[in-house]
Amino acid sequence: MNKLRETLREAIVEAGVKDGMTISFHHHLRNGDYVLNMVLEEIAALGIHDLTVNASSIFDVHEPIIEHLKNKVVTGLEVNYMGGKVGRAITEGIMEKPVIFRSHGGRAGDMENGSSKVDVAFIAAPCADDMGNLSGKYGPSACGSMGYAFSDAMYADKVVAVTDHLEAYPLADVSIPEGYVDMVVCVDKIGEASRIVSGTTRITKDPVGLRIAYLAAQVVKHSGYLKDGFSFQTGAGGASLAVAKYVEEMMEKEHIQGSFCMGGITGYLVSMMKKGLFKTILDVQCFDMEAIESIRDNANHQEISATRYASPQAKSCAVDSLDVVILGATQVDLDFNVNVHTDSQGYIMGGSGGHCDTAAGSKLSIVVAPLIRARLPLIVDEVLCKSTPGETVDVIVTQRGIAVNPKRTELKELLVKAGLPVKEIKELKEIAEAITGVPQQVKPEGRVVAKVLYRDGVEIDTIKSVK
Repeated sequence: MNKLRETLREAIVEAGVKDGMTISFHHHLRNGDYVLNMVLEEIAALGIHDLTVNASSIFDVHEPIIEHLKNKVVTGLEVNYMGGKVGRAITEGIMEKPVIFRSHGGRAGDMENGSSKVDVAFIAAPCADDMGNLSGKYGPSACGSMGYAFSDAMYADKVVAVTDHLEAYPLADVSIPEGYVDMVVCVDKIGEASRIVSGTTRITKDPVGLRIAYLAAQVVKHSGYLKDGFSFQTGAGGASLAVAKYVEEMMEKEHIQGSFCMGGITGYLVSMMKKGLFKTILDVQCFDMEAIESIRDNANHQEISATRYASPQAKSCAVDSLDVVILGATQVDLDFNVNVHTDSQGYIMGGSGGHCDTAAGSKLSIVVAPLIRARLPLIVDEVLCKSTPGETVDVIVTQRGIAVNPKRTELKELLVKAGLPVKEIKELKEIAEAITGVPQQVKPEGRVVAKVLYRDGVEIDTIKSVK
């Protein structure tokens, strides 16, 4: 048996890609990914049209897909996150068919239950052998964890691995084993590893960001969850990392050892594990070079699939054991609903990713954001898109105060007792509007350009076109 194919075009033809099919991609190379563009260029040259692209995320590097949308090579998009360049084109109505947005857990779950069917998966593999054993930990384009690609490999009808680093069979330290892979193609380069880096990956020095982070850490401290066995997830942005810094200081002072930290992993969380503050890291995606090195070299740094991370179809998943998660927002409304799909004008510039998954699974979900951004209030009467429903959001932390979901009365009492600046969410809205004025309500009224599915596959909102 020989799974090696000389060219990507040969593999596409042999996989049977034809009009009307669904093809999939993962996003672990993030803004450094070459594979999605490479595959679509070959498909367009073959004259294939009317494809649906199911990509776990679309970044600005994937801007060439806009031309394929115009030419009807691609007529359907299913994503968990979408960057601003492609998002703007979608919001302005370039596609006839609405985009389908899922969460990270929802995508894995829908592949498992068969409601999201993939004909051919193209998996960017930083390291592979000629029989299709794959790893993200080695090679010049190493990305670390390949957690989001596991579902594609397991449930697609055909799987094509695209690599730029072949090793002799059998590959050691395998992420995705050969039994799921039909063909292997070796190309010059699958991506630019340095562009995996997400967010600032440095702790913010902005006084507003530091104030928000300090208050968020105080919420964690006084919530009762910061004790031995504590589990934690935070993002890669400067304010989120500042929260981690304050939490780290408290854990060191109180001699607390946590059980695990999780999510998109940065060098900062790796450092906390190395200090013994957490026993292990559960890693579905690496966000910087330090995390890639750690998952390769440290057995306590575990690679996990999107299913284990957050699938509601699984018998259990890691978000269900998560104590505290730190999340962001572009808008929050008076019912604690959070928007992370669009900006304040209604243009697509993000997506749920693991936002709604972790908010639903964790014991304490904390949204951190400045009360005013670009002279617009964070808190509005109604968000333009409901990404995460308010019943799963526990606390909103801004530099001007903390709002606690009314359903968490005991938590509110603990924070008030600790002397934290707890306010009603309506009061925070009024504080912002006293500074900015009451903004003119923006409500896109065009046709539906995207459908937002909750993690269970049920539609919770739509996004309309902006002209």
